[in-house]
Amino acid sequence: MKKQIILLLAAFLLASTSGFAQDTNVKWISIKEAEKLNKENPRKIMVDVYTDWCGWCKKMDKETFGHPVIAKFINEHYYAVKLDAEGKEKITFNGTTYKFVAQGSRGYHELAAGLLNGKMSFPSIAYMNEEMQLLGAVPGYMTPSSIEPLLNYIAEDKFTTQSLEDYQKNFRSKLYE
Repeated sequence: MKKQIILLLAAFLLASTSGFAQDTNVKWISIKEAEKLNKENPRKIMVDVYTDWCGWCKKMDKETFGHPVIAKFINEHYYAVKLDAEGKEKITFNGTTYKFVAQGSRGYHELAAGLLNGKMSFPSIAYMNEEMQLLGAVPGYMTPSSIEPLLNYIAEDKFTTQSLEDYQKNFRSKLYE
């Protein structure tokens, strides 16, 4: 029995020091939390705008945001926010209160519509700078290999000096290292 406990302890220590026990999940927070944290420690904000019924949103959560390299990069460089585009709660962000607007059988949240410039397509990711100003939104499902250069491009402020197309020519992926 004592030998089994020692072996289990050794296996746990080995796993925790070799990277197997690393947290590889994106640390999602609310938009309110992102605003508060950003005042203390400015960082870009990434908002995943989704709906509960969106199959591509679920696929992106699992395959893209679940990829350890992508999750680690997002956690290190962004405040990651999940925003239900059909959420019913009022949200106060950046001094403005946004609410749910009933429309047809579903409706939409005003903050989601604002972040997506009224183009309600899911999934979509909106990016904001450290001053909480909208940089833009990218609609559609993205794989780890398609989102990785975009995340880096925005995090490194390369959008101020070069096109994404030019940036991608010299981009070196860390997905398969």
